Amino acid sequence: MQDLQTKTIEHSELIARRVPPGDQWMLVGDKSDTIYSSITDALEAWFQRTGEEAEFRLAPLDSKLYVIRKEEQKIESPQPKRFNLYGEG
Repeated sequence: MQDLQTKTIEHSELIARRVPPGDQWMLVGDKSDTIYSSITDALEAWFQRTGEEAEFRLAPLDSKLYVIRKEEQKIESPQPKRFNLYGEG
């Protein structure tokens, strides 16, 4: 029987870009091209659109806002080699 472990893999998905000047934001993939007057308004619009509960990552130097996607992956532990010459197999 194999021992299963899991590890969490995080992916950052771009959801908004800052629109200069100031703290204005536009959601990625929003066909209406709405510009939100603050990052809070952009996050609220994203929540209204997706209905997801999520965590976010802000990259202020790149003027980008990301949602953090998490995925659990199973890791199988390697089985020790068995040798017939010892009478184990």
